[in-house]
Amino acid sequence: MDLKDQLKNLFPDHTPSEDDQKKSIENDIWLQEAPIICKYEKRKGKPITILEGYTGADEDFKKLAKELKTKLSVGGSFKDDSIIIQGDYRDKIMKILQEKGFKVKRVGG
Repeated sequence: MDLKDQLKNLFPDHTPSEDDQKKSIENDIWLQEAPIICKYEKRKGKPITILEGYTGADEDFKKLAKELKTKLSVGGSFKDDSIIIQGDYRDKIMKILQEKGFKVKRVGG
């Protein structure tokens, strides 16, 4: 039983307002027409995956970076309008982004 079910049990007559619905829409990440570029590089001998080309808000891209790092259980960062993920996870990242509705283009190697 999740929190919403518990709240419905406590307040059966309550109906969600428009503000609650707007908040759930705001949490979604903006999808773009142009593909996100997924690159592979080696820096200091270690493999990294770089995602570039997102034209939405930086906050959305940071949320996406955090979600990817959590799902893959890896380290990474958000710098200079790009997401840097430690390790070669191009295939997994591309699959996750395509499930979310993004277009992804694989570059290099």
